Amino acid sequence: MSASTNKLVLATRKSPLALKQANWVAQLVESVMGINVELSPMSTTGDQQADWSLQEKGGKGLFTKELEVALLEGRADLAVHSAKDLPTENPDGLVLSAFPVREDPRDVLVLNEQVKDPQILASGSPRRRAQLQKRFPQVSWKELRGNVETRLRKIAVQREADGTILAAAGLSRLGIKEYPGLTFNKLPIDEMVPSPGQAAIAIQVRSNEIDKFSVLDHEETSRAVLLERAILDRLGGGCQVALGVHLAGNQLHFFHEDCGIRILDIQNDTIEMVMDKILGHCAQILLCCKHRLQKDL
Repeated sequence: MSASTNKLVLATRKSPLALKQANWVAQLVESVMGINVELSPMSTTGDQQADWSLQEKGGKGLFTKELEVALLEGRADLAVHSAKDLPTENPDGLVLSAFPVREDPRDVLVLNEQVKDPQILASGSPRRRAQLQKRFPQVSWKELRGNVETRLRKIAVQREADGTILAAAGLSRLGIKEYPGLTFNKLPIDEMVPSPGQAAIAIQVRSNEIDKFSVLDHEETSRAVLLERAILDRLGGGCQVALGVHLAGNQLHFFHEDCGIRILDIQNDTIEMVMDKILGHCAQILLCCKHRLQKDL
């Protein structure tokens, strides 16, 4: 923070959704901490390489590195990320200081209103594909890059696919409740388990300033997201598997491509106890990311 200006510099991506999230956090900082915030929008590798397949490249880290470098170099005081986009490990010198209150974690099935029986759906997410494949076994899949508005237009106007799947939180933050020519259907969590950290915002800071920003943390959100990320880490972090994890209260929804959806009561279980319950319900996971599990457990 500059002593002369008494402002915090907040690093964010340039996308409309990222800027909405960053402005929301800036207002939170100003109201809770009484410090003015200046946004520093920047373009990440994932933004610049719009023709890349995120599934092939491994999406984790593609939307965060430039923001993290700005923190480490002192050009920013905090960075705002979508928690689901973050790798499970922070770079040396950085930590996640706070997770403000979470938005709606559900996914939304968006279909062209003229389509009753979709044949082509657009999503690069293995998790979304695997869970919807049972509902639409006839569907073929393609990727559809671009910001939310662009993807909606590609379904409604350009008809590049019959539909797509988007996060309810993103639509809400952008103020999109409807779109001409499209239908929106929120999918229950027991039918479509969200990605770990979905709908949560993560505030990343330098390690020596973790306490300064902890006042922005929402306890229930933080407990849930930290556990979801810990499970993801135990199962290999960036493994290209279809994996969903969501904690609400003491109920954990878990999806793995090899064993489907499981709903577990975890109370105050440690991560080791939670992993024992997961493996007890889905022994097939032992065959996936086996070396990582043996290393950590």
